[in-house]
Amino acid sequence: MKIFFNSVLRLYPLGGRYRKAMALTLLPATVLCFQPAAAGTIKPIGAASTSTQPIPPATITGKVTDSKNLPLPGVNVQLKGTTTGTTTDINGNYRLTVPNATGTLVFSFIGFASQEVTFSESKTTINIQLLDEPKGLDEVVVVGYGTQRRGEVTSAVSTVKAKDFVKGSVNDAAQLIRGKVPGLSVVTTDGNPTATAQVNLRGIATLNASTSPLVIIDGVPGTLTTVAPEDIESVDVLKDGSAAAIYGTRGTNGVILITTRKAKGPSAPKMEFNTYFTTQRITKRLNFLNADEYRQYVAQKKPGATDYGSSTDWLPEVLQNPFSQVYNIDLKGSNENTNYVVNLNYRNLNGIMQRSNNKTIFPRIEVNHNMFDGKLKLNANINGYEQNFFGFDGGGFRGDVYRNAIYLNPTQPVKEADGSYSEHVDKTDYANPVSLLYNSDGIQQNTDLRTIGSVTFTPITDLDFKVLGSRDLLNNFSGYSETKQHYSTLHDGKNGYAARGAQRNEENLLEATINYKKNIGLHAFTGLAGYSWRETDFQSFYAQNYDFPTNDNSYNSLQSGRALSRGQGVENSYRSQNKLIGYFFRLNYAFNDKYLLMASIRREGSSKFGVNHKWGNFPAASVGWNVKKESFLVDNKTISSLKFRAGYGITGTEPASPYLSLDRINFNTNTYVNGQWIQAINPSSNANPDLRWERKKELNVGMDIGVLDNRITATVDYYNRTTSDLLFNYPVATPPYLYNNITANAASMENKGIEVGVNIAAVQGKDFTWNTQVNYSTNKNKILSLSDKSFQLASGYFDAGFLAEPIQTPTSRVQIGQPIGNFWGFKSVDIDDAGHWIVQGKDGNPKPIVQAQADDKQIIGNGLPKHYLAWNNSFSYKGFDLNITMRGAFGFQILNTPRIWYDAPVMMTRGNLLKTAYDNVYGKRPLADDQSVSYVSYYIENGDYWKIDNVTLGYNLAIKSRYIKSVRVYASGSNLKTFSKYKGIDPEVAILGLAPGVDDRNRYPATSTYTLGAFFTF
Repeated sequence: MKIFFNSVLRLYPLGGRYRKAMALTLLPATVLCFQPAAAGTIKPIGAASTSTQPIPPATITGKVTDSKNLPLPGVNVQLKGTTTGTTTDINGNYRLTVPNATGTLVFSFIGFASQEVTFSESKTTINIQLLDEPKGLDEVVVVGYGTQRRGEVTSAVSTVKAKDFVKGSVNDAAQLIRGKVPGLSVVTTDGNPTATAQVNLRGIATLNASTSPLVIIDGVPGTLTTVAPEDIESVDVLKDGSAAAIYGTRGTNGVILITTRKAKGPSAPKMEFNTYFTTQRITKRLNFLNADEYRQYVAQKKPGATDYGSSTDWLPEVLQNPFSQVYNIDLKGSNENTNYVVNLNYRNLNGIMQRSNNKTIFPRIEVNHNMFDGKLKLNANINGYEQNFFGFDGGGFRGDVYRNAIYLNPTQPVKEADGSYSEHVDKTDYANPVSLLYNSDGIQQNTDLRTIGSVTFTPITDLDFKVLGSRDLLNNFSGYSETKQHYSTLHDGKNGYAARGAQRNEENLLEATINYKKNIGLHAFTGLAGYSWRETDFQSFYAQNYDFPTNDNSYNSLQSGRALSRGQGVENSYRSQNKLIGYFFRLNYAFNDKYLLMASIRREGSSKFGVNHKWGNFPAASVGWNVKKESFLVDNKTISSLKFRAGYGITGTEPASPYLSLDRINFNTNTYVNGQWIQAINPSSNANPDLRWERKKELNVGMDIGVLDNRITATVDYYNRTTSDLLFNYPVATPPYLYNNITANAASMENKGIEVGVNIAAVQGKDFTWNTQVNYSTNKNKILSLSDKSFQLASGYFDAGFLAEPIQTPTSRVQIGQPIGNFWGFKSVDIDDAGHWIVQGKDGNPKPIVQAQADDKQIIGNGLPKHYLAWNNSFSYKGFDLNITMRGAFGFQILNTPRIWYDAPVMMTRGNLLKTAYDNVYGKRPLADDQSVSYVSYYIENGDYWKIDNVTLGYNLAIKSRYIKSVRVYASGSNLKTFSKYKGIDPEVAILGLAPGVDDRNRYPATSTYTLGAFFTF
């Protein structure tokens, strides 16, 4: 039968066998020829003789296990080329209905290699065993502007995956990898919910500039708080100069590369939800006198002891039982061409101090799309955060609240009979901490919007052209006010105080790279060339006023204060801009995967530098030898991998301010002329056209080894880094200079050390596993010079740090031939019969402290740890998992400033004392009541400590639900126990700056954190 038609054909077969019309839309003059076929079918002549009867849907079932035959929950099971998929349950079982009885399933799970398995009508039960993701030399790590196999890496690079992150409550990305990376010191000095960790890599390498590593998030510069910790997939740390030199003037302090969570491979939409709830307690209270103990000294008529008639425990008056909560929703999906991730993170963190609250929301949307058979790849990413600090001083922390809460007179009431807060303004530096809390108000609001896009074109295999652009816009608003009842009014006559500020920081980035790979026989080449342009625009405004008519307006009516009209307020604004342009090249070469070479160079120019030094070159080279590939070792059953590495690189550091090299004008002075003051215009500083980058040269030699099928792996690195042309503010002669100081490059210092990391798969049983990791690092720092031929520091030293009144003296000395962090003061050796200090003179003989001179001071300790040690353990037993993180620091001292002030009986005139204030000193007698507060070595203590830093116990619930694929619940504790002889609240003190190791008496209390949480996969 032949049918000719030009539009639509509708066939209505007889006999009722077809109950629905079949419509075919064909091109004009199309001819269809039909012939009888099997009952109920119509097929074209010439088609295959097999029946086209639709194949009914099929159900595929099975179980997924790991290499030890343990079930794997949460494995993604996907029908290849579609979005049809499911995940395994707690027992590793899955059930998937597919449209046809033939096809391919893709099994994928983080930490394991993906597998593809075909199925058919006769094969609908598929049990598979996933193998661990490639590790050791085959593991993929992120490096500058790309990735490499671990076996190809010739520099010092450490990687921490999400599964190995520190569990429980964390505030930023650095706390996720605390104790996980040898040589990277991550210190949490207090429990402030607005604070972030202090991070230092391989020692302090600068005098004036920042010591924090450069942070790159998905290829774009950011900070450790730019992204929510729950949204991070991995963190890679470029530790040595050969790895970091590709970042030029920003790489001296190392580079932290953060990769956010991505959608991988074709997968159906998948949602993950995790949440946790946290509370805190103070880890340790300083042992001050209570009211009854204080009254004993009143009865003894100790100078300054006064009984105000009440009994007050001040610290609980300003503390609270905080409750914090975090929620994270992650939605992702993908097909062969497009994938997306939508992440929303909400954090409501309350501190142990009242009115310290930090609310932050992190949204992120990322879409990737492939076109033209994968030749064109598009990426769009919008992320950022909105953060609000609420409370006194904008939710931050004012140290005077804690300081007054620990040393205020315990017989003083919180409030007087008339309801007002009790105050004694006749005492110096003495205020009611509850009044400080509730007679002040503040807010800080940060909004960060990051828009990122990239286009990658691959015209031929292994050749990529990529252009990346980003814009990071950070806006900050702050407001703060004090009422007419605040201490500032009662003591200083402010009569109400308020301030407002705003900042705007815009950073634009454009980078273009070309990446090419080529294998020729046993030779493998990878080449990278790129261009980078970055522009930063910073603006700020600040104003303060006081003497207000009312408290009602807080910080929202600055104009109503009268101080500004009298010339007593403050108004200022500022703007700065700078640009950084770089060209970079890198070549990687490997012969037979045995002999490895990496060479790179970055030529970079910055507007921050002087006119004579706008551009600099930052070369690097490293080599590697995969000894395991050699014929004499390739068949060795004990050694699984062995590689030696050596690298050398030069990196730089930018000046902090963009205009230090230029002539700047000052309008802030006035001149009295003809009976009136007129505004004067004059240069504000000495220009330095030779200002340039700090230059760090670093040699790194390392070894990576794995034994017993990589059950035991270890990494060892030795480094020696010298930083020259360090920036410092030098004294100069006037004339020829207008002012007596100038910022210049003249100093140099050295850091060298050893890092060791050992990973052991100690037990790998059917039901029980135990993996353990030990990390160790040591660093030795030394100032080589503080001068050059143009600028000299004649004394060979300068002092740093400062103790407030009544001491008013520096704490530390930076000196040629000595390390950063030396405490500089009088070495106490005894007390006399009257209770006054005896110190050691410069001649080694004892003398009364009242006779001591400045040149009797000496080095009395060092605040930087010489050794760091961490021991991380993870256990699993069936559905349970237990992670224990321990870490410590050794070989350093701490200046216990609370003891300086509150262990001295003379301070009874200002408030309360520690119970040890009247203990015998050097086994003789207590200090005299008139012995002034003194900075002596008696208050320098051994800071060595060992912490049980984190313990997390989790359990995977056996959930059988159509909608919930897996559930994990866990309980976690952080900073649980500290073993130390230190007498302060916590030996984990500041490690940054030129005066590290000082335990500030104003510090926010250290806390232990307890967390309950759950992960849901849908």
